[in-house]
Amino acid sequence: MQTEYTQSEFLIETIVPKDELIVSRTDLKGNITYANETFARISGYEVEELLGKPHNCVRHPDMPKKIFEELWSSLQKNNSWEGVIKNLRKDKGFYWVYAQISVVKKDNKIVEYKSIRTPISFQDKIKYQKLYDRIKEESKEPKRVVIYK
Repeated sequence: MQTEYTQSEFLIETIVPKDELIVSRTDLKGNITYANETFARISGYEVEELLGKPHNCVRHPDMPKKIFEELWSSLQKNNSWEGVIKNLRKDKGFYWVYAQISVVKKDNKIVEYKSIRTPISFQDKIKYQKLYDRIKEESKEPKRVVIYK
């Protein structure tokens, strides 16, 4: 049975506990090969549901495409990327994280990507939401609309 969501459900935030790490690994195509229990709990999925899914299953529509272009460019050039990401939960809620993503090499060849995510402050959430809204506006991407009925 498929669940329908209303737009208002995009407004429900899950707080990432300060003492927990969200950890995942993906193959070179971005499919999840490892997810810890914290990732599953915070994202609203079961670990088994996450395995094999593209990591962008948690990409929130508020995130500008430009940020992910920079992420992939940095991974290719520097073998790592760090930044703030707003993620989408399975139930269409959201959660903010500070992400550190790096390549994993074997015999000097990239074999997978690993990501460790931690919580950010409320002030940083406001800062990055405003920044990402501005980036989306400048790049003419559709922006979030909040409607109160």
